[in-house]
Amino acid sequence: MLKRSMLFIVLFTGFLLVACSSGDQVGLVVEEVWGRPSPMSASNAAFYMEIRNTDQEQDVLMEASVDICGATELHMSSIDGDGVMNMQHVRQIDIPAGGTTALEPGGLHVMCIDRQADLNPGDRVPISLSFKQAGEVVVEAEIREQ
Repeated sequence: MLKRSMLFIVLFTGFLLVACSSGDQVGLVVEEVWGRPSPMSASNAAFYMEIRNTDQEQDVLMEASVDICGATELHMSSIDGDGVMNMQHVRQIDIPAGGTTALEPGGLHVMCIDRQADLNPGDRVPISLSFKQAGEVVVEAEIREQ
């Protein structure tokens, strides 16, 4: 009888907690994480993703880390007035409250410098992202053609 009572209390408490939760997802959602296939003859690679902030407070991507990279940096690509593609290191990437920041070809991206392994279609590469508010978020990039 005591076991049934304890089981009832545990189950009831669990149902109560679920019923009282708001159900709203808060924080960061990182989606569509990918990178292009790349043989070892190309020493660098880039990773792309969408970072959606469902929170009411801005967050900031401070850095990224990828084990197969000698160094990992946040970069911004742009085309200058002469049509030449430029790439520069950025210190951080802002993720606005209630907004989405896209890391995509020709723009913001995670740059893998001195890559230590081939990137073949279908491979999955873990990326650790460090945010000012959300802390560390680990995602997996799918290696695929765009």
